[in-house]
Amino acid sequence: MQLAYTMAPGRGDTDLILADLAADLIARGLRLCGTVQINTERSTDGPCDMDVRVLPDGPVLRISQDLGPQARGCRLDPAALETAVGLVEARLDQGVDLLIINKFGKHEAEGRGFRNAIAQAMGLGIPVLVGLNGLNRLAFEEFTGGLAIAVSPEPAALAQWAEAAVHRVGAPV
Repeated sequence: MQLAYTMAPGRGDTDLILADLAADLIARGLRLCGTVQINTERSTDGPCDMDVRVLPDGPVLRISQDLGPQARGCRLDPAALETAVGLVEARLDQGVDLLIINKFGKHEAEGRGFRNAIAQAMGLGIPVLVGLNGLNRLAFEEFTGGLAIAVSPEPAALAQWAEAAVHRVGAPV
């Protein structure tokens, strides 16, 4: 089983690292599936807009909702997230070398979101790399049975893990 996660310390850092990694791996010819998150600062003082790009080539979906300047709750648009999930799951059986999921978040911790896509990929022998934060680490460990390995959030370490994982299942790198 090729299942790994990475956690970067700064807010949004994991998103940037995984997006750069995905671009690099696609440029090397790997067939990727999954999502990377793109955060866009707003011109107002409010929180950033959150989009995900479905790998390898889109679409880009807005997964955050504008709840107004006084809102403090979760801004995730669950319908948009599930749209991304459906697109990813539909692509998994089309010749994929690696699945990247931008984040095992609250929805995944609660049994929704990308959990089935991760399980589907594992069942197909596709290596999986997941972004993780401390809030959902316990749920992720329970979901994976503790079988996922941690990879340093350094670009070289992540690329090395991805190349080794893909090579183990016989895909060209």
